[in-house]
Amino acid sequence: MKTYLFLMIAFLAFTSCSEAQNSQAPETINKVVNAEEFNELLKGDVQLIDVRTEGEYAGGAIDGAVLINFMESDFEERLKELDPKKTTLVYCAAGGRSGKAAKIMKEIGFSEVYDLKGGYGNWPFK
Repeated sequence: MKTYLFLMIAFLAFTSCSEAQNSQAPETINKVVNAEEFNELLKGDVQLIDVRTEGEYAGGAIDGAVLINFMESDFEERLKELDPKKTTLVYCAAGGRSGKAAKIMKEIGFSEVYDLKGGYGNWPFK
């Protein structure tokens, strides 16, 4: 009986500790922000990703942006070359591709991703 009671207490202690650790894990931030908020975030230590095509990128881009074309077959592999712990800002032309890209980033473990609402077409700081 004492062995059974000991095992029950050990099990409860183990499961309650692991739940406490999981509840303290940081949540992933995946947020769509307007141009002003996006511009403020650019002042920090961030990764800036443009997920448009090369032609779109050639027509103008936010300073410092790295082009990783969402339409390319190696898109996810290229994302994995980035630092998932670093704040990441992402944009496309109008917001559709960057929203999908942000979702993929969350799935592969990026901790903080901000998506430009309305995309580059809504970027007033050109």
